[in-house]
Amino acid sequence: MPACPGTDPNPLSSAPDLSATVGVAHPARIYGYWLGGKDHFPADRQAADDVAACRPQVVAGARANRAFGARLVRFLAGQRGISQFLDIGAGLPFPEATHQVAQDIDPAARVVYVDNDALVLSHARALLTSSREGECGYVDADLRDPEAVLRGAGQTLDFTRPVAVLLLAVAHFLADSDDPAELVACLAGGLPPGSFIAISHLTADFAPEAVTAGVAAYNRLVPAGITARSHAQVSGLLAGMGLVPPGVVPVTEWRPGHAGWPGHGADLYAGLAVVRERR
Repeated sequence: MPACPGTDPNPLSSAPDLSATVGVAHPARIYGYWLGGKDHFPADRQAADDVAACRPQVVAGARANRAFGARLVRFLAGQRGISQFLDIGAGLPFPEATHQVAQDIDPAARVVYVDNDALVLSHARALLTSSREGECGYVDADLRDPEAVLRGAGQTLDFTRPVAVLLLAVAHFLADSDDPAELVACLAGGLPPGSFIAISHLTADFAPEAVTAGVAAYNRLVPAGITARSHAQVSGLLAGMGLVPPGVVPVTEWRPGHAGWPGHGADLYAGLAVVRERR
């Protein structure tokens, strides 16, 4: 594995525990509100509504991202034979969670959920229960410390066999100063050949003014800020790996099936890459 940033198993452990207060807008609760969930408070609704006032498509985008995640897992489990998934920054539980989709295809599938937030992990442990044949694990770690992520996941997953890493709507929480491309490379470096890394990521490419205003509104109200990135920047996160067709495309266009996506456009790119054998 390459030398990777981060030595503390939870680099944000000194940050305020946002899950301990309902008066501070929380990323997982905001996202859940856009998805139609019930676990949110006035501060979350205010932030979510302020962003949606700038870019109403954010609601459709959140739902399109969930649909992408389900399609992705079905593709990997059903067509690529992947039975191990590492879902980083999964957020609050919703129907068609990664393990539900994977274990519907392969009941023995193993899934690890990773987050650095006590709120998310407590909900996950209570609600995301595995099939009898499979297994679910939960790791308290931060994407900024990929070694800790992989070390924790190794308690459930067998890293001698391929693993699919899911970074769905999470890498845009990384600032440029975090060097997200290097963090993704470090994750890839700890995976066996034939593994996959999937990404969905916020972009302002389709509506620069509206999305930029929405990002500014989000960052004013939510301590965990976000960064929109261009197609070239999102593609760069998967550099050095083999892109799976159709490549990095709008999230609604990633293998949408015969019916396509019936909703509005979404301000996210999505892509899947395979980890090649290291030379």
